[in-house]
Amino acid sequence: MQVILLEKVVNLGNLGDVVKVKDGYARNFLIPQRKARRATESAVAEFETKRAELEKAAAEKLAAAQAQGEKLSGMTVQVSQKAGVDGRLFGSVTNADIAEALGKQGFPVEKSQIRMPQGPLKTVGEYPISIALHTDVVSEITVAVRGEQA
Repeated sequence: MQVILLEKVVNLGNLGDVVKVKDGYARNFLIPQRKARRATESAVAEFETKRAELEKAAAEKLAAAQAQGEKLSGMTVQVSQKAGVDGRLFGSVTNADIAEALGKQGFPVEKSQIRMPQGPLKTVGEYPISIALHTDVVSEITVAVRGEQA
């Protein structure tokens, strides 16, 4: 299916690109998320008339993400979980726990934006975590997992 992208999509293209994607990807993800439209002649013509305002909105999103990224970078977030004497947690620290801790500090972040390549944190310590605020903005923070004795 041919779609026209309404915003930048990772590994696919930039705003305004007409790309060919699988039907299911377009129907189930891109179109419902308002990231793309079917590339019919009328849709392409309508996009060309709205291109300036869409580019302006995309630039504003990028600027806001960069501003938040500068505030977040280098920050340390503390999360407490119950742990045994050997430092292993009884549960684990997930991206939802980190998003909640950041929200309490005044940085609203979606849990889907938090990148944890090694998976949930299962031991006490400090871990570097990436937060993808925008496709072009990734901030590094440190998560300090503290253990509470049960």
